[in-house]
Amino acid sequence: MTTSDIDQAFRVLNIEPLYGHTPHNPSTFRRALPFPQVPAAGPVYFVEDEEIDFDRVLREEKIALPKGVSWTAHWLAVEGVQPLIPENPPAIPRETVDAEGAKGESLTKLNGTGLLPTPTAPQGAKAVPGQQQQLVKQVLSRELQLYYARLTSSLLPPSLDFTKRTAALASLRHDAGLQALLPYLVRWVGEGVVGTLKEGSQSETDGRVLEVLLDVTSALIENNTLFIEPYLHQIFPPTLSILLHSSLPLSHATPLRTSASQTLSRLLTHHSTTYPSLSPRIMKTLLLALISPGKSKGTREGAIRGLLGVGKEAVRKGLVEGGGAKVVGAECQGGNESAALVNSVMDALRVLQPPSDMSDSLDGTNEADVAVMTQLTEVLGPFFAKRVAGDAAWAREIVGITKAS
Repeated sequence: MTTSDIDQAFRVLNIEPLYGHTPHNPSTFRRALPFPQVPAAGPVYFVEDEEIDFDRVLREEKIALPKGVSWTAHWLAVEGVQPLIPENPPAIPRETVDAEGAKGESLTKLNGTGLLPTPTAPQGAKAVPGQQQQLVKQVLSRELQLYYARLTSSLLPPSLDFTKRTAALASLRHDAGLQALLPYLVRWVGEGVVGTLKEGSQSETDGRVLEVLLDVTSALIENNTLFIEPYLHQIFPPTLSILLHSSLPLSHATPLRTSASQTLSRLLTHHSTTYPSLSPRIMKTLLLALISPGKSKGTREGAIRGLLGVGKEAVRKGLVEGGGAKVVGAECQGGNESAALVNSVMDALRVLQPPSDMSDSLDGTNEADVAVMTQLTEVLGPFFAKRVAGDAAWAREIVGITKAS
């Protein structure tokens, strides 16, 4: 313990400190004048205490103490858009864009090579108040331009040479540094799907083109170095278009819809946690395509494959609770059976409840089995109830699931 500790304790207790013992602020002592009345008294010393003139203090200019150093967090940019807040620099006035540049059709020349056109926002989109919306011209290096040209030329048009195609997909799946090309690749896939499906032809070439475009989408999703969340609204429409299109090439219809369902499943697995409303919205779209009247068998098959990609709960709501199995069964009766559509429903039922290893079927003379068959018909319809009735244990499990739900 030091003298300063004693001094601080006195100050806390509002007691006059002991003068002459502080190490930091030595006191100034002055000698008092001699007392004539007591000539025998010795010299007297006292601590000099400056007198403060309050009038002078009040007239002086007040000096404000600066704030201490502190840290705070703010958004530098949100998905590439810089918010207009005091912490960020002011917005730069946007220059006037000519009509050709506004349409996104102009190409800037760099080293003799045309730059890729920058994807533009929809015309009906409105700027969010308080945010800086600027059209930024994407300048790609010559290497990325050559990479994009050679990549797209090696993928489309599809050929029997799988070496270049495999190498291109492996590059998209594993290479880093492709973030600048991501909007162009996503738009290229979307335009390719729209152009192929819009023609309405069902040739083998169209099927291979759609297969390549789905592989490109899957490769972009699997690349862990790419940030694809800002482009989800451009990735889902082509995938759902392939999944729910009514007239795909016959030899590629089921593989394309299965691949699109797997792509949809990966997208929902990776991003449904960040966007909780994503899965319900996709499931609503698939349910409408499944149970709405007037839909083609290809569209219904794609909806069922899509529900398989969403998950087991989506299959239960679509085929059992929503009546999708009865709708499909009614269309398949009377000689209009579609093998691909029936197989998709049976695959969905196997996902809902795996079949048993026993080959016993429901007994029509047993009251319990008759009750199971009646409930199965109410849930799945007579067409698929007969197919499930061949496995008695499987039929009982499906009926048990419907009761629990």
